[in-house]
Amino acid sequence: MQSFTTPFIYLLWSHLICFMDHKGSCSNLVLQPLGARIGPLPADSSRRSLLLSWRVNHSDLVGNVYEIQILRAGSHTVVYNRNLSLPPVESDAYTWTWTSDIPLECVDHLARVRQFYNRSVPGSWSDWVTNYGARAQDKAQMFPSQRVLRENTSVVFCCVPQRGVNVTKMTFNNREYPLLSFGASRVKAITVDNLRIPTTFIKRHSVSCSGARGQIGHTFNYVSFPPQRPRNLRCTTSDLVHVVCSWDSGRQRDLYDRSKQTHTLHIENWARGPISCAWSSCTFAASPQREHYNITVVVKNQLGEETESYSFNISDHLNPVVEVVMVSPGVSQANVSWAITGNFTRLDFFCQVTTDPGSITLWSCKSSLCRVRLDHLLPNSCYSMRVRCSSSGTFWGEWTPPVSFTTYPMVTLDVWRRIKRLSDPNTRRVTLLWTVVRLFPPNVMHLTHDRNRNILRVTTAAWPRPFCSQHAPGSAAPVHIQGYVVQWSQGGQNRAEWRVESGGHTRAEVSVDAGQHDITVQAVVLTGSAVPAHITVPQSDDGETVPAKKRLSSNADAGFNLSWHDADSATCGYTVEWCVLGRALPCTAVQWLKVPEGNNTLVLSPRHFKSGCRYTFNIYECTEKGHRLLEVQTGYSQELQFVKSPGLIEPIQSTSSSVTLEWSYNEDDPSHLGFITGYLVTAQEVGAAGRKDLFNVSVADPCRKSVSIDGLQQNQEYAFSVSALTKQGPGEPTTVTIRTSTNYSTRCAKILTPILFLLGCAVLTWPQRKMLKKIFAYPAGMNIKIPELDSFLHEAAERLQAQEVEQCSSCDVEVLITTPPVGGAEPRPGSLSQVPLHTGYCPQWVTLLWDRPALQPTTSVTN
Repeated sequence: MQSFTTPFIYLLWSHLICFMDHKGSCSNLVLQPLGARIGPLPADSSRRSLLLSWRVNHSDLVGNVYEIQILRAGSHTVVYNRNLSLPPVESDAYTWTWTSDIPLECVDHLARVRQFYNRSVPGSWSDWVTNYGARAQDKAQMFPSQRVLRENTSVVFCCVPQRGVNVTKMTFNNREYPLLSFGASRVKAITVDNLRIPTTFIKRHSVSCSGARGQIGHTFNYVSFPPQRPRNLRCTTSDLVHVVCSWDSGRQRDLYDRSKQTHTLHIENWARGPISCAWSSCTFAASPQREHYNITVVVKNQLGEETESYSFNISDHLNPVVEVVMVSPGVSQANVSWAITGNFTRLDFFCQVTTDPGSITLWSCKSSLCRVRLDHLLPNSCYSMRVRCSSSGTFWGEWTPPVSFTTYPMVTLDVWRRIKRLSDPNTRRVTLLWTVVRLFPPNVMHLTHDRNRNILRVTTAAWPRPFCSQHAPGSAAPVHIQGYVVQWSQGGQNRAEWRVESGGHTRAEVSVDAGQHDITVQAVVLTGSAVPAHITVPQSDDGETVPAKKRLSSNADAGFNLSWHDADSATCGYTVEWCVLGRALPCTAVQWLKVPEGNNTLVLSPRHFKSGCRYTFNIYECTEKGHRLLEVQTGYSQELQFVKSPGLIEPIQSTSSSVTLEWSYNEDDPSHLGFITGYLVTAQEVGAAGRKDLFNVSVADPCRKSVSIDGLQQNQEYAFSVSALTKQGPGEPTTVTIRTSTNYSTRCAKILTPILFLLGCAVLTWPQRKMLKKIFAYPAGMNIKIPELDSFLHEAAERLQAQEVEQCSSCDVEVLITTPPVGGAEPRPGSLSQVPLHTGYCPQWVTLLWDRPALQPTTSVTN
C-alpha cells in the first residue's frame, strides 16, 4: 500500500506546482526528491566498520543512486566520497558498511547521504550523523588494544592523550616511528607495514606513546592469520548409521595462537541445527530415511571466515569394515573368507585382496560373507594378506591388518651324478647328488638370460621382508622332509632304496653295471607334494674320454666367462660341474648348474669363488642316453703372485766364466695360486760393497727347467735366484751363491811369454856376444862409487820384483857398463856410458853379482 501512495503524493505535489505557475506551463519543472534521512551509526570496532542505514524512497522503480560522504573530525577532511547504485528492495531501508583505515576510536567520524532523482538530479543532503571516538580522561588510551591483527597487513596505531597532554613519540616493539596528525586534534598515530607473527613464546607486539614527561600509554596486540578454506572435503560411513566428514585444514596454527578458531558443520534442511566439529573432522548421525545430504563446513575466527560445501549420497560413500574369518592355504593357492560388519543385505560389494609379495585381486561379493581363491602362489612360501571393500568402487574401506599364512611345500630335486670306474669293468659306482629346489628362495643362485650378449648369468633373488610369523613373506619356510626314495633298474629289475633325512644328507651311492640306467630320486614330505627327479647314467661303452684342458683367463671383476662348442648331439642342454673347494682332492663338495638347450655360455659371479684357487669346470652335454663330458676348462677367478719357489738341483755346474742352473718344479700343481708362465733367473755380483745386480734371464717355457749363464769373471762370487712366474709376477725365489773357478792356463801364458821372449833374444844374440861386450864395456876413466851403486841397484831390483808382468807397459832401459881401468888404474869419475835401447822392452828380473874378489866388468839395467 505504501509503494502505491508515495508516487501518488509526488504526482499530486507536481500538479499543484504547475497549477500555481503563472505561465501555466510545466515544461521546465525540475522535481526535487525528498531528502534522505540517515540513522545512527553503529560501529564494529574489531573490524573498524560503520554501518550506515537510511529510509528507501520508492519513487524510482529501476533503482536508486545515492552519494555517501564520510568526514573525519579534526582535519574536517572528507575521507570517503562515493556514488552507489542500489537495486530496488522490498524493505523500507538501505544498509551499507564502510571500513575505516584507522581505528574508529581515534577520532570522530561523520556521515551523510543524498539521493539522485532519475539517476541525475541530486537531492538535498541529509544531516551529518556522528560516530564519536574515544575520550581520554585521566589516562591516555591506545588503539587497537589487545586485538588479534591480521598477518602481512598495514596497521595504524593511535594514541588518544588525556586533556592537557601532547604526544611527542610513539614506538612499536621499542622502535620509534614517524607521527601522524589529524588536524587540530591532539591525537597522534603511527603506521606499521607488513605485520609478522612474532617468533617469541608469546605471539604479541607492544605499542607505547610518550609525552613531554615520559610514557603516557602502553598496550599490546596479537598477530595471526585468517582461517583457511577446508580442502578435500569428503564424507563416508561404515555402517549407514554414522557419517564421518573429514577435510584438510591447511596451515597449522601455533599452540599459543590467540586466534580462537571454530569449525561448524551445517546440513541443509536439518532440524537439529549446526554441529560443532573438531579441527579436521566432524561426525553426525544419519537420518534413516534420508539418502542425499548437502553440507557446509564453516571455519571462523576473529579475522574472518571460510566455507566449503559438499553433496553426496550416503549409500555411495559406504566404507565397509572387513573382518578376516579364515585362510586355508594349499601348495600353490589359498582360500580366503571374510565378513563385512553391518546389515547390508541390499548392497553388493567390490573387494580387493592383496598378497605381499604378489598382486591385488578384485573380487565381487554378493553378501556380507565373501570367499575368494588366490592362485599362482609359490609353494612352501610365506605370504601376508589384506582385504578391503567398497560398495561403489570409488570409496574404499580401510585395509584389514595383515594376516600371514604359509603355502604347503612342493619339493623338487635337482639331481646330478658322478661316475667312478672300478677294477671290475662291468661294475661302476655312481654317486648321486641332489639339492632341494624351491622357487626363487632367498640368496640362491639361478640363471638369467642376457639377450643382448646371448649369455646366461648367475644372479640371486631377494624377496621383500615384511613380518610373517617366524620368517619373511616370499621366503621359503622350513621343509619337513622325512627322507628320500632312490629308484633304479639293474638287470631288468627295479630296485628301491630308502634314505632317511639326517643333517641335510642329500647324496647316495649305488652300484650299477656297464649298461644304461635311469635313476629316480623323490623326497617324502609330511605336507604338500614332491616331484620326482630323473637322471640317466650312460653305457660304459660310451665311456667318457677326458678332453684336453682349456685355460680360462682370469678377471677379478667379471668372474668366470665360460663358453663351449655348441654340440648338435645335445638335446636337453648342458651341465657345468665344479668343485666348490677348488683344488681340494678328493672333492667333497660339488656344485653344478644346468644350462638350457640353445645356450653355450655362462657367466659366474666372482663372489662365489676364492682368489688364488684353481677351479676345474667339467662341461657335460645332455643327451637322451645320458650326460657326456664335452669340455674341461680350468682357471682362477683371480691369480695371485706368491707361488712356491723352485728346488735347485745340486751340484751346480760352473766354470771360470759360466754357471749352469737346473731346478725341479711341478708347473701343473693345482695348489699353485696362478698358472705358471715361466721362470725368472736373476744374477748378482757379490763384493765388499754388497750385491750388485747384473742381469735377469727369463725362461718363457714353464717346462724348461735349466739355464746357462755365460760371460762371468773368473774367481768371482755370484748370487743366483730362481722364481716361478705367474700372470701377476714372480713368486718366492730360491737363492744360491757360487764362486767361479780360476783360469790357470791364461795366467801361465802371461808369465811365460816374456821369459820365452828373453830366451829367444839370448839365443839370437849369442853369436854376437863379443861385439856386444865391446858395446856394453865399462867406459875408461869413469869413477863409480861401488857402495852407492850397490844400494841403488838393490832398491831397483826390489821394485822390479814387486811388479807383475802385465803391469809394465813400457820401459826406458839404460845400460851401465863398468870395465876395469887399463893397467890397473883407478876408474875416473864420469866414466859412465849410456846406451839407449828400444822402447817397450820390459825386463823381468835382474841378477846382481857384487860379492866378487876382483872388480870385473859389470852390466846393470835400470828401469
